[in-house]
Amino acid sequence: MQDFKNLRVWDEALKLALSVDHLTKKLRRGAYASFRSQTFRAAVSIPSNIAEGRRKKTDKEFARFLNIAAGSSSELESHLIFGRKARIIGEREFLALVTQTIVVRKMIFALIRRLSEEN
Repeated sequence: MQDFKNLRVWDEALKLALSVDHLTKKLRRGAYASFRSQTFRAAVSIPSNIAEGRRKKTDKEFARFLNIAAGSSSELESHLIFGRKARIIGEREFLALVTQTIVVRKMIFALIRRLSEEN
């Protein structure tokens, strides 16, 4: 099995999680604790599931974890949309993060397709 740290999709997902971490650290303490926590957890789940899946024995198992990562990216996108509409995060931050999220999700789906074509 290839080391997950060599996967470009994992690297991009980690960058996304770090960007979300930076955002959530800037939010006021207490006022948006639940939003901060859920948004951060969804973001960290993406590279974590890619890494965990990469260590599985079969491509089918890996693809299952990639699907979980893709689901977490949709959850993150939903949190970001809520944050923008609730005026918790600004338009510029929203656009940057949602764009990053969509790019990562497309990369995940491309890898899932590649795995299914190989089998």
